[in-house]
Amino acid sequence: MKARELRELEIEELVQKAREARSEFFNAKVKHATGQLEDTAKLKLLRRDVARVESVLTEKREAAK
Repeated sequence: MKARELRELEIEELVQKAREARSEFFNAKVKHATGQLEDTAKLKLLRRDVARVESVLTEKREAAK
């Protein structure tokens, strides 16, 4: 997901997106550890998605102060 799209969301929606992204990343890490993950590049993309959502969430929270 693009940062531009994330900036259009509300804080509550971003919190939900962050939760979903972390969950998806964790599941991919487990699959990788057990040898079931075929596309290992997906780990890098998911990690960046988590970071992107967290960054936008931090921006929104700071702006709300």
